[in-house]
Amino acid sequence: MFSSPRLRTPLAILSAALIVLLGPPLLSSGSGSASGTHIPGLRLMVPNTPGGGYDITARTAAKAAEDADLSRNIEVFNLPGAGGTVGLSRLVAERGNGKLAMSMGLGVVGAVHTNHAPSTLADTTPIARLTQEPDIVVVAKGSKYRDFGQLVADWREKPGSLPVGGGSSPGGPDHLAPMLMAKAAGIAPKKVNYIPYDGGGELLASVLGGKVAFGVSGVGEYLDQIEAGELRVLAVTSEKRLPGLDAPTLKESGLDVSFTNWRGVVAPPGLTDTERDKLIDLITRMHASKQWKEAVRRNRWTDAFMTGEDFGRFLTAQDRRVDTVLKELGL
Repeated sequence: MFSSPRLRTPLAILSAALIVLLGPPLLSSGSGSASGTHIPGLRLMVPNTPGGGYDITARTAAKAAEDADLSRNIEVFNLPGAGGTVGLSRLVAERGNGKLAMSMGLGVVGAVHTNHAPSTLADTTPIARLTQEPDIVVVAKGSKYRDFGQLVADWREKPGSLPVGGGSSPGGPDHLAPMLMAKAAGIAPKKVNYIPYDGGGELLASVLGGKVAFGVSGVGEYLDQIEAGELRVLAVTSEKRLPGLDAPTLKESGLDVSFTNWRGVVAPPGLTDTERDKLIDLITRMHASKQWKEAVRRNRWTDAFMTGEDFGRFLTAQDRRVDTVLKELGL
């Protein structure tokens, strides 16, 4: 027995039709290809060392995007130096590269000013602002300072002998916060012994090792150490107390200061509209995912989402603000 060619041909046509009908959904399911968010070879640069705020934000965002099936194999890599301006220069040099983005924040804005960097954020393509978070004032568990009032009393008496560490270079959030605190406490900012570290990861070792009297950094960076009892939080820079954190605000502690850091994503200059919009769409869908929302809650970040041109205008305003604050502080 054998089939005639006339019978095989309709069967072949039917099989081919079924492949066409069934194939595209199977091929487009998962990994962001259905929504168009997958960018093959996407790399996310972190312009400081592992363990800092930019690093945590970048790795959290990449994992949320992958877990939400929006993309896959996003490479996160660190390129530290000069408060983030080494990474910024690299980003700007990658003109037209739609497969590269950089995690950044207020610290890079300040570092551009204090390091007189050749590249600025105006040279980048704004993608999105993601989060805001306050800074915290922390000491090691063995520190003699049990509350913020004790620390400020000693700081007023001998500001130069109490080194304060921050996870950003001069002009960044971890520098501006203690300078504003000093000014409110009646201490000349120029007398403050500020020691910069390239990210919260480097700062942590110095706080735990007693190399600085106290540290100032983002709350999300040190939650594990706080919960483990290795660090004691003396104050938070937010307007209100943070849920689950037993620490007063600076205003409750007698200093009329509130301060908020923020973090976002920028890309190289010279992208096409399609390349820019694809990056914005990926971040927008990641932001809407349950995975990202849970990460924001867990890290005690505040959602501060804005994209594209709105974020670009925000960056311009932040640049002016930092310049003004540095001049007011005489720095």
